Amino acid sequence: MFLFMLGVMGAFGAEEEAALCWMLGSPEFPLLSKEGDIIIGGAFSIHTQIAKPLLSFTDPPKRLICSRLHFREFRFVQTMIFAIEQINNSTSLLPNISIGYKIFDSCSSTVSATRAAMALMNGQEKTLGKNCSSKSSVHAIIGTSDSSSTIAMLQTSGIFQIPMISHFATCACLSNRREYSSFFRTIPSDYHQSRALAKLVKHFGWTWVGTIRSDNDYGNNGMATFIKAAGQEGVCIEYSEAILRTYPQSQAARVVRVIRNGSARVLVAFLSQIEMDILLEEAMKQNLTGVQWVGSESWITAGHLATKRHSDILIGSLGFTIRKSKIPGLREFLLQVNPSQNPQSSLLREFWETTFGCSFQSRLDGQSQGRQCSGSERLDDVDNTFTDVSELRISNNVYKAVYAVAHAMHNMLKCRHHGEKLNQSCIWRDKFEPVQVLKNLQRVNFTLHSGERVNFDDYGDPAAIYDLMNWQRSPTGETVFVTVGSYNALLVVLLQRPQSVCSESCIPGFRQAVIKGKPVCCFSCIACAAGEISNTSDSAECSRCSLEYWSNEDRSLCVPKVVEFLSFEETMGTLLTALSLFGASLTLVVSVVFFQFRDTPLIKASNSELSFLLLFSLTLCFLCSLTFIGRPSDWSCMLRHTAFGITFVLCISCVLGKTIVVLMAFRATLPGSNVMKWFGPAQRRLSVLAFTLIQVVICILWLTVNPPFPFKNMEHYKEKIILECALGSPIWFWAVLGYIGLLAMLCFILAFLARKLPDNFNEAKLITFSMLIYCAVWITFIPAYVSSPGKFTVAVEIFAILASSYGLLFCIFVPKCFIIVLKPELNTKKHLMGKTHSRGKNTKNLNLTLIFPMVTALSLASSSSQTSDVTNEIKNKKQQISQTVRCWILRMFYICKLISYSVSLIFM
Repeated sequence: MFLFMLGVMGAFGAEEEAALCWMLGSPEFPLLSKEGDIIIGGAFSIHTQIAKPLLSFTDPPKRLICSRLHFREFRFVQTMIFAIEQINNSTSLLPNISIGYKIFDSCSSTVSATRAAMALMNGQEKTLGKNCSSKSSVHAIIGTSDSSSTIAMLQTSGIFQIPMISHFATCACLSNRREYSSFFRTIPSDYHQSRALAKLVKHFGWTWVGTIRSDNDYGNNGMATFIKAAGQEGVCIEYSEAILRTYPQSQAARVVRVIRNGSARVLVAFLSQIEMDILLEEAMKQNLTGVQWVGSESWITAGHLATKRHSDILIGSLGFTIRKSKIPGLREFLLQVNPSQNPQSSLLREFWETTFGCSFQSRLDGQSQGRQCSGSERLDDVDNTFTDVSELRISNNVYKAVYAVAHAMHNMLKCRHHGEKLNQSCIWRDKFEPVQVLKNLQRVNFTLHSGERVNFDDYGDPAAIYDLMNWQRSPTGETVFVTVGSYNALLVVLLQRPQSVCSESCIPGFRQAVIKGKPVCCFSCIACAAGEISNTSDSAECSRCSLEYWSNEDRSLCVPKVVEFLSFEETMGTLLTALSLFGASLTLVVSVVFFQFRDTPLIKASNSELSFLLLFSLTLCFLCSLTFIGRPSDWSCMLRHTAFGITFVLCISCVLGKTIVVLMAFRATLPGSNVMKWFGPAQRRLSVLAFTLIQVVICILWLTVNPPFPFKNMEHYKEKIILECALGSPIWFWAVLGYIGLLAMLCFILAFLARKLPDNFNEAKLITFSMLIYCAVWITFIPAYVSSPGKFTVAVEIFAILASSYGLLFCIFVPKCFIIVLKPELNTKKHLMGKTHSRGKNTKNLNLTLIFPMVTALSLASSSSQTSDVTNEIKNKKQQISQTVRCWILRMFYICKLISYSVSLIFM
């Protein structure tokens, strides 16, 4: 820390060394601040005068007092706050991450700038004699408005690699990456401007010129580059003078006398606005006229200089400036500034008092101190530099600097796109090194809403593009700034005098289209079609993006297409996952109920072994739908279809076994019938195994011959990629479904035939209705599956799996659970055998056979005379089957219609 302080003190004189001792003991507080997840510091020359205290080295020095509010710098402050509020309200940039700010006044002084840098790095607390904080209180710094103050701040903050982006520091020395590795700027380096000024002077044939500069880093470095470039162009320098705002007035008077006595009629003024104000005041005193001014970007578009008071001196001035831009909503934001926004802010009160010439305080002695401020004054009625947004050049640089930091943090926190919507959260890290912000800041490349592209070269500089401005007098006598040329350092375009074009240049994202009947230099700019881009100005054609890329919104860059699949995070995936887990849980609950009451007559009558196996298969059916959700991979594509096919065959096999048991039990009641010994427990297990084994063989052949695999579908949508599972061989897929359908239809037919068998609890009725729903679901599935786009195809298949599984669970097991849990008085052997209702002896024996087929088959077989009457009764009932078949077909048709309508409402 001692060596660091020696290094910092070495950058200043003796007076500043004493001031540093004062700075360490007097913490600086921000003029404006707001908390946030990310804090951006700001340093602006809000005041232009500073009163330095006497430094006795024995008493604590008094606080530095800054005065003379600078309206343009205050507009820069509000532009920074406006950009931060815009980003905080954005859902696409740093979603769910808030940005705060801490803004300090550098007072155009290196001492105040260093003081602000220390406050930004380590917060507001005093740290002398204590350990400093482990990290900076800000993540990046915007500022300052002059090169010397920026260098002073960098000598402090640069040691800790805190990124700093300046909107107005143009010194070419700041491009030295070895000394200022953490520095960026949104205004071009003076190296390009100085060379452009030399070319401008040569272009007009002015080979004998005088020069004047600010005696600081900005003016000295810029003028040194100009003199060197002018010498290469054959331009000679008569004199080169320097002034600074802290110099005595006699120095400015001496410089004006040199200009008046010189023979050069062209004056190149590389001055900041403050020094330009001082020089003009002295020039008016000495009546300096007849000079052609060539100015730098610092003052060439300063609106407060373009007044009638200065018009006789500056009219006809030429100079380069950065291009102006429009910031939508900024003027409305500026007009809303009011001390009531932050009553504790002395800066807002000072701005209000200075703007309206009033005061919020009255003197205690009762004497008048001027007009009292009410706070209800309107900025709409004021016309000053703060409210003037017609020449937004440097303000736009502040705007770009804030967005550059936001995009760098956005990339660093990995805020990415997922599907059609933006991911609404970023991967927030409480601690990250400043060098990470630096790396991402170096790589930022984005386009503002105005179409202006923002990026930095290897030296942290933007592209050097200037407009040539000329001060002209309008018909009303006012001084106006007219663009008469341009300069692009990358294209090395010579300035034109004046600029005259038939059509404006086409920006990236547009192409030229020849206007019929007009010369080729007259064209219209047409936006590139979707999927095509043009990344250069005045492109003749748009180039198409490659297959896996798509054009961005500006049509200036090809970006990777959005990859779409049914994920667990989106609403549809979450809902289907919940339905699947709920169905599996409900099946387990039913299994627990059946196991708890396994010795009751109803469970025994339901063929408990097949019932438990059916519940197990239903659980697998519910869970297999989860394999359809998530990013498709090789294993998930093979698993989802095979698991679905095998589990559903196991389920239908169990239902088919239960149906056959009912029919065989009824056949066993006929005289001389012994079919039940051919369909005992072993045969039922073997039938279920055989039916399932056939499906296993089909799936093995499918996976061996042509298995499913992940596939990027780029045909359905042009702007995005649908990641889905290709079937490999559709024949095997439909073979799996066809086999399931075959078993389901067989089960439905057998259950339908047994639905009228007499019994107090005939399970065939339940199986018939469950198979009716099952078949209706899968018949409806086929057209919905074929016509559904993208991820909805998978959702339709999951819906069919869940709907059919719920149908089997509710139709077969819910009635039994209802009797077991809520109607235990019906769960008795007496009730199930029909003794509570007089049906005749034969009916009672038949009921006993249907409920306990393995127990009563032999006893009923011996009662041949009794069962003959039952046979006659069944023959009579068979005549009614033909009449009811049509009724069932109509029911199935309406169920299909209902399911189809439900699917269309959910997925289409």
